[in-house]
Amino acid sequence: MRTPAQQLVPGSVVRPRSLTPVCGGPVGVPDGDRLIHLQFRRFAGCPVCNLHLRSVVRRHGEIEAAKVREVVVFHSPAEELRPYAADLPFAVIADPARRLYAEFGVESARRALLDPRAWPHVLRALLRSTAVVARGREHLPSRRQPHGRLGLPADVLLSPGGTVLAAKYGEHAYDQWTVDEVLELASGTTRPAAAHLA
Repeated sequence: MRTPAQQLVPGSVVRPRSLTPVCGGPVGVPDGDRLIHLQFRRFAGCPVCNLHLRSVVRRHGEIEAAKVREVVVFHSPAEELRPYAADLPFAVIADPARRLYAEFGVESARRALLDPRAWPHVLRALLRSTAVVARGREHLPSRRQPHGRLGLPADVLLSPGGTVLAAKYGEHAYDQWTVDEVLELASGTTRPAAAHLA
């Protein structure tokens, strides 16, 4: 098993596995027929994660048209994730033991929230979350987060054969690929080696 210090780089090969989403049937990673955008997020109800995932939901049709399958991993138990995942059009995976995080080299660090580049996004996320919780459309995340609130995001784009085409390891809580970046990588207009950010 990889330790968090061993981040994946373009050209790495991921062994095949079947993941069980919190809603729906098993998901093969790699897919075999299309690219997989594997996203590592933080905890169920994370306002920053929800802000980003809403941008993915809005453009999910474009992502699917580009033959990319979204698979999103959280380090929360399945029962905590289900209420948040029910209306998402992609697979949401619970990894409370953080096995996938360790295997893919995804870290936690204080800079997740302390980096000033994250602050505008954190503020926007908290304002959005407060509004939707007040309207009863979502509920607050659990106060107890066994793996903390300092997770860093990561994005990995996998070929149908399991080769890492590109990887991004975030430097703060809102440092991840935009939908435009995912679509650009999927189209092959960006060289994979240039897309790796440690």
